Amino acid sequence: MNYAEFLETVGKRARMPAAEAADVVGATLTTLAEGVSGGEARHLATQLPEELQGYLHKEVDFAERIDLVKFLNEVGARAGTDDDRTAEVARAVLTTLREAVSAKDLENLESELPKDFRRLLRPVDRSVGA
Repeated sequence: MNYAEFLETVGKRARMPAAEAADVVGATLTTLAEGVSGGEARHLATQLPEELQGYLHKEVDFAERIDLVKFLNEVGARAGTDDDRTAEVARAVLTTLREAVSAKDLENLESELPKDFRRLLRPVDRSVGA
């Protein structure tokens, strides 16, 4: 999946123009990188379009323990979305990320995150590409 396709897919899922989707993609991936090890963030980055890889750049190897509420609060603050909208846009980004990486890498990602993240990573999606 290239950069334009990634943004278009997120935009359709989040019901926003692809150009606006870039902000929520950046906010979500940056916050995700904080909650996983540096090795996992770097590995995920290698599977994404070059334009997205910088969001997963991490100088340190340790992960900040982040629960779903804190994750959504950080994404919302970075993306400028309200509480109700934040979960929807974060789900759109993470669902698209799920499609862009291998099953094994998704499994590794999930193993580093609290179980409540599965609601965002593996939602029941009745819209685009589900």
